[in-house]
Amino acid sequence: MMAGGNERSMKALKEVWRRVENSLCADCGKPDPDWASSTLGVFICLSCSGIHRNIPSISKVKSLKMDRWDDAQVQFLAKHGNAVTKAMYEAHIPIYYYQPTYNDCQVLREQWIRAKYERKEFTEPGKQLPYSDGVKEGILWKRGRDNGQFLPRKFLLSEREGCLKYFTKQDAKEPKINVKIDVINATFQPVKIGNPNGLQITYVKDNKTRNIFVYHESGKEVVDWFNAIRCVQFHYLKVAFPIASDNEIKNRLTRNFLKEGYMEKTGPKQREAFKKRWFTLDHRRLMYFKDPLDAFAKGEVFVGSRENGYSVQKGLPSGTQGNFSWHYGLTIVTPDREYLFTCETETDQLDWIAAFTSVISQAMTPQEYAIEAYFKFKS
Repeated sequence: MMAGGNERSMKALKEVWRRVENSLCADCGKPDPDWASSTLGVFICLSCSGIHRNIPSISKVKSLKMDRWDDAQVQFLAKHGNAVTKAMYEAHIPIYYYQPTYNDCQVLREQWIRAKYERKEFTEPGKQLPYSDGVKEGILWKRGRDNGQFLPRKFLLSEREGCLKYFTKQDAKEPKINVKIDVINATFQPVKIGNPNGLQITYVKDNKTRNIFVYHESGKEVVDWFNAIRCVQFHYLKVAFPIASDNEIKNRLTRNFLKEGYMEKTGPKQREAFKKRWFTLDHRRLMYFKDPLDAFAKGEVFVGSRENGYSVQKGLPSGTQGNFSWHYGLTIVTPDREYLFTCETETDQLDWIAAFTSVISQAMTPQEYAIEAYFKFKS
């Protein structure tokens, strides 16, 4: 029950709070927000309220359940609310800009909130944004492939050249790598990298997946890099697929991995001991690594569609001989062989099965048929 305040204010507050537009957090979309900003007029969740509290010059937050609201504050909320405030602060968001949800990490959500209310990046059309001009150059701390140390490296993103490069030395003429923009993925990985601003850049070269792990001390800077990559990719794909809609292209920009975590696996003879490996499911590519921060996968499995003979089954085939220490098994059936895995807990097992099922139930694209053919040729 709300503490303090007169009954009329409380009743009015409840009415505004109950409006459909205010049923989701204005910043991350989480259902049933029970905080609000008395200066911005938005209804937000507990997690986003903590970010607002760090910007006191812009936002003053209060609990809708525990704090006292006076008549003027309630009237302000009634006049604004999520729909009116969003119409102002989110009027001109570039199509490629990543709008985080409550499932996203802290740095993405914080910079989204600061971009909206503090920097007012989306209030007017055609505003020059630090990630929108097709070129970005700067230092990112990159994890060494062999020694695991993070060292400062110069990165250059160029829309004109359609690539991302990095240089081992500031004055180096030739880049260490030069990656085409259409094969890049970027995803925030603060836990895996051990830094709140950790970003994993993944690209495919010669049909092999390579991982680069970077961070920047500034949350704004690393999120600007992320959106700059999405901006360049968007413009590249607009040219490559002129009849595709903006939304179709937006859905082809950077993606989060469907699932990551440890499982045990055995070899093709299914008699070898099961070994613990870190797995990443990136749509139809299931990659496994000895260590989560390895630059290259030890192997990859293509996960096709049900109509092409792929399925996932709970448990291991009877008579499986390899030794395993985890007892929650699952089997990926492909047209060529079965892949056997074990999970540490039943929850992990069910989560992996759900992730594989979601991929297998989708029809394959022409590009995916080409990738499948490569995997078959390689094996």
